[in-house]
Amino acid sequence: MKTEILGVRFDNLTQQEAAQRGRQLLEEDKFHYVVTPNPEFLLAAEKDPEFRRVLNAADLVLPDGIGVVYSAKILGTPLKERVPGIEFAEAMLSALNDMGGRLYLLGAKPGVAEEAGRRICARYPALVLCGTHDGYFKDEQAILPEIAAAKPDLLFVCLGAPKQEKWMARWGQHTGAKLAIGLGGCLDVFAGNVQRAPERWQKLGLEWAYRLKKEPKRIGRMAKLPLVLVKAAGQRIRPGKKGDA
Repeated sequence: MKTEILGVRFDNLTQQEAAQRGRQLLEEDKFHYVVTPNPEFLLAAEKDPEFRRVLNAADLVLPDGIGVVYSAKILGTPLKERVPGIEFAEAMLSALNDMGGRLYLLGAKPGVAEEAGRRICARYPALVLCGTHDGYFKDEQAILPEIAAAKPDLLFVCLGAPKQEKWMARWGQHTGAKLAIGLGGCLDVFAGNVQRAPERWQKLGLEWAYRLKKEPKRIGRMAKLPLVLVKAAGQRIRPGKKGDA
């Protein structure tokens, strides 16, 4: 079942159900990609038809932002729960560890992916870190042979939206990976450069507020959350709109 929110069709799954589906994708012998839209994605996809198409073509579309969950409620088509990208990534690392599979990290500033990989390997010693590459490259095709030669099963693509989603859709099948996930700034979290909100903030759906407290410069981005809610309310009152697709 897909739930449509402002033109983007989300998979209506719990975190556990998403993890189970992700594990299935990781075990299949073909390429899949996963996207984790937040309110910024929804606003960008309204103006960028290609981005919207790429999001809707993903094998899993998971609601990362609390604003997405609130918007679904406003539209009368509630989602089961928020599925943070980093939580899904952790679940896939656990699955990969069980498989003894191979991980490639793509993105962030030079040195970040290496540190993230070191920490991930310390927590999941049965998986293999088969390669890393920073996100500062101009030729999208030039890095493909390097990634393919590493033979990854799981690929974290952390280039920021919409670049990472478009990159996965365009080039992912040439990497040899079975599963790619667009994860924005998650490598900085895995590397220890950025701290997640305390669990109590997360449970209250206030992780965004904690990040804003720590990084006041994010105020411009955070301002997009209420805009999405207003757009959802506007869509709800217009006739002929449906939330499920």
